[in-house]
Amino acid sequence: MVLNYIWVAFFLIAFVVALVKLIFMGDTQVFSQMVASTFEMSKTGFEISIGLTGVLTLWLGLMRIGEKGGVIAMFSKLINPFFRKIFPELPKDDPAYGSMVMNVAANMLGLDNAATPMGLKAMKQLQESNPKKDTASNAQIMFLVLNTSGLTLIPISIMVYRAQLGAVDPSDIFIPILLATYFSTIAGLLSVAFFQKINLLDKTIIAYLGGLTAVIIGLIYYLQTLPKDQITEVSSLASNIILFSIIVSFILLAVIKKVNVYETFIEGAKEGFWIAVKIIPYLIAILVAIGVFRASGSMDFLIEGFRWIFTQLHVNTDFVEAIPTALMKPLSGSGARGMMVEAMQTHGADSFVGRVASTIQGSTDTTFYVIAVYFGSVGIKNTRHAVSAGLIADFAGIIAAITISYLFFH
Repeated sequence: MVLNYIWVAFFLIAFVVALVKLIFMGDTQVFSQMVASTFEMSKTGFEISIGLTGVLTLWLGLMRIGEKGGVIAMFSKLINPFFRKIFPELPKDDPAYGSMVMNVAANMLGLDNAATPMGLKAMKQLQESNPKKDTASNAQIMFLVLNTSGLTLIPISIMVYRAQLGAVDPSDIFIPILLATYFSTIAGLLSVAFFQKINLLDKTIIAYLGGLTAVIIGLIYYLQTLPKDQITEVSSLASNIILFSIIVSFILLAVIKKVNVYETFIEGAKEGFWIAVKIIPYLIAILVAIGVFRASGSMDFLIEGFRWIFTQLHVNTDFVEAIPTALMKPLSGSGARGMMVEAMQTHGADSFVGRVASTIQGSTDTTFYVIAVYFGSVGIKNTRHAVSAGLIADFAGIIAAITISYLFFH
C-alpha cells in the first residue's frame, strides 16, 4: 500500500514540477525528457533483471546447499541461549523459540525463501500466548524489531546488483554492511529493551553482546590504524576470503551430511532463475517512476535541498545523492532497491555514492512492510512501540552506513 502511494507521488510531483519549469522557466524540453526517460528506464530495468539471472542463480544454488547442509540449524543452536534471555515473558518450552531462531538464522544468511515462512509461523505461535489478540505483545514486538533491523551476514541481493551494474569487486561492501547492520540491530534491541524494561545486565546477554561488540570495535580500531588507501584493499581481500570460505564450508557440511551437492545446487539455482524473471515488472515499475522523477528535476531539487542543509551544518556533502535510498528504506524495499540501482547507474557502482547507497540498502530491512506483513498475518492492530523502535533501528543503521562508508571508501 505504501509503495502504491509512493509510485503515484513520483509521477504527480514530476508532472507539477515539469509544469512549473515549462511555464515559469521556459523549459520546453522537460516533458520530452520525461517521456524519453520512461523508454530508457524500461529498457534498463529489463536489461538489469535479465543480467541478474546468472549471478542470482549461482548464489541461490549455493545458499540451498548451505540450507540442506544444516547451516541454519547450526546458527539456531548458536543464538538460542541469547533468545531465551531477551524474551523473558515466554515460557522456556514455548514452541515459538524454534521458529524465531530459525527465522533470524535464515535472515542472517540471506535465505528469504526460508526466513519468511518461519517468521510468519513464529508470529502465529506468539499470538497464541498473547492475552490481547488485537495488541502486539512484548515478545511479538521484540521479534519484529529484530527482523526490521535486518541483521545480515551475506548481502546476496546487493552483491548481485553491484555485479550486474559493473562493480569491479561486488563484495567490497560486505564488511561495511556487516558493521552497519550490527549497529542497526543493537539500536533496535536497546530501544525495545528500554520500552519493555528488559534486564540487559544478565550474564548471557552481556556475553553475547559484549563479545560481538568487542569484535566490532577491534575491527574498526584496526581499520583506523591503516593508511586510507589500504582500507578498501584490506576490506576487499578479507570480504572475498570470508565469502569463499563460507561457500567451501557450505559444500563441506553438505558432503558430511551426504547431501547430493550438485543436485541441491541445481534445485536452488532453478529458483534463482525464476526469481530473476519475476522481478522484471517490479524493477521496471519503480525505475520508470524514479526516471520520470529525476528527468523532471524533482530529484535534483530534493538532493540540493539536503545538500544545503548539510552545508549549513558544516558536514561533508559527498553522500547526499544516496539520501533518496535512505528515505525510501523504511517505507518500501522495492523503492529503496530502485533508488540504489539509480544511484549506481547515475554515479557508477564503484563511486562513493554507489557504495553508500549499497551500504544503506543492506543496513536495515523495510520497517513498515515487515510490520504490515507480520502483524497483519495475525490481526494485530495496536502496534504499541513497534514502529518507534523499528524506526530507531533504521535511523541508527542509516547513520552507521554513511559513517562507515566514509571510513572505507572516501
